[in-house]
Amino acid sequence: MSTMPPMDEIKQRMRNTWMAGDFGVIAKTIEGAAEEFAARLEIPGGSRVLDVATGTGNVALPLARAGCVVTGVDIAPNLLVQARERAAAEGLRIHFDEGDAELLPYLDASFDAVVTMFGAMFAPQPDVVAEELLRVLKPGGLLAMANWNPASFTGRMFRTGAAHVPPPPGVAPPVMWGDADTVRTRLAAFTDVHTELVPVMFELPMPPSGAVQLFRTYFGPTKMAFERLDEAGQAALEKDLIALWSEANTAADPATQTLVPNEYLLVTARKA
Repeated sequence: MSTMPPMDEIKQRMRNTWMAGDFGVIAKTIEGAAEEFAARLEIPGGSRVLDVATGTGNVALPLARAGCVVTGVDIAPNLLVQARERAAAEGLRIHFDEGDAELLPYLDASFDAVVTMFGAMFAPQPDVVAEELLRVLKPGGLLAMANWNPASFTGRMFRTGAAHVPPPPGVAPPVMWGDADTVRTRLAAFTDVHTELVPVMFELPMPPSGAVQLFRTYFGPTKMAFERLDEAGQAALEKDLIALWSEANTAADPATQTLVPNEYLLVTARKA
């Protein structure tokens, strides 16, 4: 029977995963979705906002452009370097900190809103994450999450990877943050919990095999999965991923373009 590894070992593995490759390359492919996510929240200018697992700042930047006072936090320092560079290039004042979504380095009731897009969902202890998101919010404050859901293309991609490289035992699949019933249970201490599926398109100027190579090179979870396999295992994983991307591709010319419909669960809630 498999036992769960020590949490500090899981955390270090997670940190190494997100520092692998260059997530900034992948983040550019979903910049538009991040801007739409930030805009639909309609957070008033002047609000103090925390972007948890900010990555390279995809959500933090548009919120700052809208006049919010934004802080971003992430476990991967190399991504924060890119986030700071992006903010500086636009003349935006955003404070970026290295930190863990399960141990946020902020005082209680510090923020009017806490947001996270494809970020906090990857922390290994969802109940601890929910407690921390609640703790740093002011009473009446907004929580907003964008989480890949199990039925989405990304959910299928993660399952394909997990079939070849099983995740640590005892750690809940990140995409369960995209299951509405699970979210309501985890956010039981919040009020006004709402969920909505939001479509998003993966659009890449390359065939599905190129998309797999892109993720294999730059997306930490995929890169690390390949690195944990021998040559035969890598070939098998690559074959399955290319088949997945090819099946989902809706482009008129699949030899030169990949258009994959995807979706995420938009979650909003309030601190009582």
